[in-house]
Amino acid sequence: MFVGTSETLLALLEREPAHGYTLKRRYDERFARAKPLAFGQVYASLARFEKRGWAHALEVEAGEGPERKRYRITPEGVAVVDHWVFEPQQPVEFAASTLFARVSIALMSGRSAREALDKQRATHLVRMRELTTARKSADPAEMLAITYELSHLDADLRWIEEAGSRLADAKHALLGEQP
Repeated sequence: MFVGTSETLLALLEREPAHGYTLKRRYDERFARAKPLAFGQVYASLARFEKRGWAHALEVEAGEGPERKRYRITPEGVAVVDHWVFEPQQPVEFAASTLFARVSIALMSGRSAREALDKQRATHLVRMRELTTARKSADPAEMLAITYELSHLDADLRWIEEAGSRLADAKHALLGEQP
């Protein structure tokens, strides 16, 4: 299975058939909060969908430049989306944080873990202020995305505070030393 981007693209075909360009635009409008999707990723996903029988090209339009295909989801593709939507996200996916890894590496290498935590805290606070401002004009769908991100940033901030209070003990544990 995929990580989520491809399933989201496939699901966007449920509303109506679309060209790759249209699909990318729809994805970017709703789901690319931090980084727009690359066209190559969209077209590679569409090729996989077609190969697996999850979508098919309705028509091919010739014109200036490359051919334009309009894709429609198949019943098999709808079943894939159903499975993806209702399959719970595994909680261990949240355990793979680069923040934890960076702090651990800082402790193990003699770098300042406190500085790493302080910089991350400042970055999180800036983003939280941006999101709080964005909430004032957000539509209900955008509000869901904003509150989701705010909740995760808040959890990270709580972890940053707790980690900061345990740096010395964590360093000893990571280096296999006695405190």
